[in-house]
Amino acid sequence: MTDSDRLLGFLIPARSARGRVVRLGPALEAILSAHAYAETPARLLAQALALAALMGAILRPDEGQVTIQAQPAAGREGPVRLLVADYLAGALRGYVAVDPDRRLAEGDSLDQVFGGGHLVITLDQCVSAERYQGIVALEGDSLAAAAQGYFASSEQVPTLVRLAAGRGANGRMCAGGFIVQHLARAEAGGTRLGLEVDGDHSDWAHVAALAGTLSDSELIDPALPLETLLWRLFHEEEVRVLAPVRLSRGCRCSEAYIRSVLLRFSEGERAHMRDEDGRISVDCEFCSKRFLFEV
Repeated sequence: MTDSDRLLGFLIPARSARGRVVRLGPALEAILSAHAYAETPARLLAQALALAALMGAILRPDEGQVTIQAQPAAGREGPVRLLVADYLAGALRGYVAVDPDRRLAEGDSLDQVFGGGHLVITLDQCVSAERYQGIVALEGDSLAAAAQGYFASSEQVPTLVRLAAGRGANGRMCAGGFIVQHLARAEAGGTRLGLEVDGDHSDWAHVAALAGTLSDSELIDPALPLETLLWRLFHEEEVRVLAPVRLSRGCRCSEAYIRSVLLRFSEGERAHMRDEDGRISVDCEFCSKRFLFEV
């Protein structure tokens, strides 16, 4: 049996820590299959999707959508023009836009990949219709490093983030992600943790040291159950594992929605959009599906 397309949350009450671990397999392959990505952009998108799952799964299904977006700074361009991944109620989608004339090598830093720029993390809350957005510089050697920068500046909570992507023995792409945070205390008898940072960081140093032993191969190995992975890391601690979250590919493009958007344009504007057959063509960047409209 394999363990993929699943996320586990966990608590370590005695160490005032909480975290999540995720692994993507068939759902990731379905997302990547919409485009003929080269290996390096495919791995970058795979890691972004794992990060979106890690951040989105803390929400209840009806709470909102999390979007991860990375793009170059104004006036600067690297091989990657745009990277987008989002999560909504267990459904993931994403794409990466690459300059076909620019070389993108494995091991390039974020500055080389994007030419500088920003990581934007957006939470759209369904119930209140409010939007929260955090922006940090794309700094460091990896997307995980940039994500840690986000937590350091936005939440100011000690956080360790690990992201990995690679191909298994069957040649299929897998991705994994891990996040653990040091919080003040567990509420008595509950599963929620306070948001105030504990002044004593000895517990966090212990948790971070254990989490630092996690390897990329463990993160992406579908033969290693996530529960076993957590046991390997924290078998000397009492770890409370939360209910798993199942993940899937979930592009939300809709003919009805796109039609409603087109109808907001004036007749003159739609005339400029029509081809020689009088139809308007719209492509979904996420799943590459093409819609044709006579409006």
